[in-house]
Amino acid sequence: MVKLVYFAWVRERIGKAEETVELPGGVATIADLAAWLAARGPEYAAAFAKPEVVRAAINHAHVKPGTSIAGATEIAFFPPVTGG
Repeated sequence: MVKLVYFAWVRERIGKAEETVELPGGVATIADLAAWLAARGPEYAAAFAKPEVVRAAINHAHVKPGTSIAGATEIAFFPPVTGG
């Protein structure tokens, strides 16, 4: 089981701030997870329509799409952060 946390417009599109899920076999990377989530329903498809835009963190550390999710207890998804 892994806790998924959603922030900003990712959260708004999915309609929830977090959830705990059991990942199916074959979901090994952040990119795999984003693709699996996008297939879960229209709200997820809307959130992950452009997966290259959505950022991720595993256990509070920013990661790239090809990063393995093995051993992750929490994965967060959020839009790009800009300074100002």
